[in-house]
Amino acid sequence: MILELDRISKSYGAVRALDELCFAVDRDEIVAVLGPNGAGKTSTLEIALGLRSADSGRASLFGASPRDAATRRRVGATPQDSGFPDALRVEELVAFAAAHYPGAPAAAQTIATFGLADLARRRAGQLSGGESRRVALALAFAGNPEFVVLDEPTTGLDVESRRRLWETVRGASGGRSILFTTHYLEEAEALATRIVVIDRGKMLFDGDPRDLRERFGTRRVSYVGEPLPSAALGFEASATRANGHVVVTTADTDAYVRALVRAGVEFSDLEIARPSLEEAFLTITGGAK
Repeated sequence: MILELDRISKSYGAVRALDELCFAVDRDEIVAVLGPNGAGKTSTLEIALGLRSADSGRASLFGASPRDAATRRRVGATPQDSGFPDALRVEELVAFAAAHYPGAPAAAQTIATFGLADLARRRAGQLSGGESRRVALALAFAGNPEFVVLDEPTTGLDVESRRRLWETVRGASGGRSILFTTHYLEEAEALATRIVVIDRGKMLFDGDPRDLRERFGTRRVSYVGEPLPSAALGFEASATRANGHVVVTTADTDAYVRALVRAGVEFSDLEIARPSLEEAFLTITGGAK
C-alpha cells in the first residue's frame, strides 16, 4: 500500500474540513479526489504529504510517517500554487528538483518528456501562468518518484495544453501511483482509474469512474417520433420534448428501444446518451461544484 488515511479529521477554528475520512492508494493506481469548493481536497493532500497534521486519525505513506525524510524522497508533488525564483532557468529548476532524489533521470530527459525544450533556457520570471504550470507539473516527476501528488495540476491551461498534459501524465504514470485533485471532470475521466468524492470532509463515493456514472448518472434516449405510453412499459420511464425530439429518461435505455421496435412506432435520429460523470457528480454532491 502506498498511502493510507485512517479516520482523518481536521478543523480550522469552527470549520471541520475533514471528518473521519478514510481511503487508501495502492500501487499503480491513479486516484482523482473530487469535491465542491471547500470539500477538504487540499487538506487531504497536505496531510498525505505531511505538510499538515491531522487533529485525529492516522496518515501512513509507504508504511511510515509522511514526515519521514526517507519517505519524502519517494514522493513528487505539485501544489495548487507554485512560485519559482525569477532568475532561475527552467532547466535549472528541473535539475534542482531532481538533485533531491537518488536515481533521478537527467534533467534533459524530464524536459523532453514534458515538452519543455522551448522553455528550457527561459527564466522563471519570464514564464506565463500556463507555462509555469507546465513546469510545476514536470517538477513533480523530475525525481522519478514512486508516488506523485498533484493539486489541480492543469489549472490555468487552455484546453489543448490540458489535453497534451493528460497524455504526458498517462505516459509518465507507468510503475507509479498518482493522487490528484481537479475541478475538471473530464480530467478525472481521462486519467483516473479510481475516483474518490468528498464533501464537507466526508466520503461520498470511492470506486470506479464507470460505477460512479452508472449509480448516480441518468440514461437518456432521444429520437424524433412519439413517446410510448407508460402502460406499454414494464419499467419506469419519463418522457419530455426538446427541440423536436422526444427525450426519455430511464434506467434501461436498451429496453426502451426494444419496446419502441416491438410497438411498431416510427422513429428517426435515435441517440442513446450514457450517464455523464458531471451529472453523476452533481447528483451525489447535491448540485455543488
